[in-house]
Amino acid sequence: MTFQIVLNMIIALIWMFLSESYTLITFLFGYIIGILLLTLLHRFLPGKFYIKPVYKIIVLCLIFIRELILSNLEIVKFVYRKKNNFEPGIFALPIEVKKDWEITLLANLITLTPGTLTVAVSEDNTKLFIHAMHIDDIEDSINDIKNTFEKAIMEVTK
Repeated sequence: MTFQIVLNMIIALIWMFLSESYTLITFLFGYIIGILLLTLLHRFLPGKFYIKPVYKIIVLCLIFIRELILSNLEIVKFVYRKKNNFEPGIFALPIEVKKDWEITLLANLITLTPGTLTVAVSEDNTKLFIHAMHIDDIEDSINDIKNTFEKAIMEVTK
């Protein structure tokens, strides 16, 4: 994968030198040409095509930004309500991610969204214990996290 990134950069630089225009637009155009060339020749290059994981990482970042905005709006609505009857609590989230960095990433994404905090990881790395500011339904909270963050992390690591 690193070889493909370097090769794509070289193609973009060669495009800049051949077109005798040293601007960012020319470099990006050469980079796109490099992606097209690597797409055509990916069978002959070692490793899997590097654009797919990059795309999945961008999707994960966009999911995080969406969840961050939505949870911030929920917290603002919650704070400005006249009658605050909230149900804070801790629940166990069974996780499917196995590697330490995946578990850490999931725990950090949960903690960075307002209203939730990862308290601990179980000894066998199969559960995260999460404190939520308001829990309507534990199953809904579990499914929300599994269908957003955990699913996106697992797609990145495939």
